[in-house]
Amino acid sequence: MKTKYSEEKIVQILNEVVAGAKVMDTCRKYGISDATYYNWRSKYGGMSVSDVKRLKELEAENQKLKRLVADQALENLALNDLVKNFCRPK
Repeated sequence: MKTKYSEEKIVQILNEVVAGAKVMDTCRKYGISDATYYNWRSKYGGMSVSDVKRLKELEAENQKLKRLVADQALENLALNDLVKNFCRPK
């Protein structure tokens, strides 16, 4: 699900409530539901903007590593099939 707010803006919105603004007023101001606010709070609560940037970097790195592992697994399967077919008794 794509949001119209960046993670940095979400942290700023959450910080408004931490600073004393009411949740319902903040939700109305930004056009979000209170459920969205609480979902954001559970994911980004207590984070700073730099924490969110680091989280995005780690998520991107994690995706890259997952792709590498999947590629290696496919290579291993192909090589195992090749070895089985090549070394099969005739």
